[in-house]
Amino acid sequence: MTNGIDSALAATDGAANASQNLAETAAQTAAASEPSALYEMLHSGALGLLLDGGFFMWPILILGILALGVIIERWRSLKMLKTNADHLRQSVIDHLSRDQVEEALKTADESQGPVAAVLATGLRKYVVLKRLNYDQGRIEEQVTQSMENYGVHIVAALERHLPVLAIVSSVAPMIGFLGTVQGMIVSFRNIVATMGEVNIVEAAASGIETALLTTCFGLIVGIPAFIAFNYYTSVINRFVLDVEESATELMEVVTLQVTLDSQA
Repeated sequence: MTNGIDSALAATDGAANASQNLAETAAQTAAASEPSALYEMLHSGALGLLLDGGFFMWPILILGILALGVIIERWRSLKMLKTNADHLRQSVIDHLSRDQVEEALKTADESQGPVAAVLATGLRKYVVLKRLNYDQGRIEEQVTQSMENYGVHIVAALERHLPVLAIVSSVAPMIGFLGTVQGMIVSFRNIVATMGEVNIVEAAASGIETALLTTCFGLIVGIPAFIAFNYYTSVINRFVLDVEESATELMEVVTLQVTLDSQA
């Protein structure tokens, strides 16, 4: 009887050990199946969405970085050009009306912005031609031509890098749509491959979600680039209008001074 009790106890201990081993194995398997911290970091938040979106997310990311760089660069550059063009223009005209050409040129040289640069170019040409006793009838033509030629360079400098924003605002959404189309093709292939094995909605849902991520990111990049392009274009147009108005008023005063000098 003692042997029977010992056998029963041994069997019980064996069963307990087996249960403990099974529990430890299950715990180890669960721990191994849990994602690591690096995996969770890479597949969470914006970075996770970027990785889930596939290959087409990377060109969109590059376009977004380019657009952000241009937006910051143009904002800083155009912010530095903001000057009181009306005050500068009136000061230059007042000096010219009193035949103080040197003072007018000095005022334009000491100011910043496209208006000051164009006025300084025209006044510098006027001063040189006047010192050389140039033909009074052609001074106006030469001054006008010099300001027009320099105005082209001013506009080109103001519009620097803006074509990048125009390209990004158009291309980023198109790449997003292309990624969505490619993702939808993959989703339908998965549906055909798993036909009859899993629910068709379940088979397509994850693929469609991934496909739509590229469209979302393309629009996220393209819309701000489009807004920035139009905003900077309107700011530049105001600068160009100020330059044209200033050049026109300067030429009116120069014409008056040339007429008075020819009659003297």
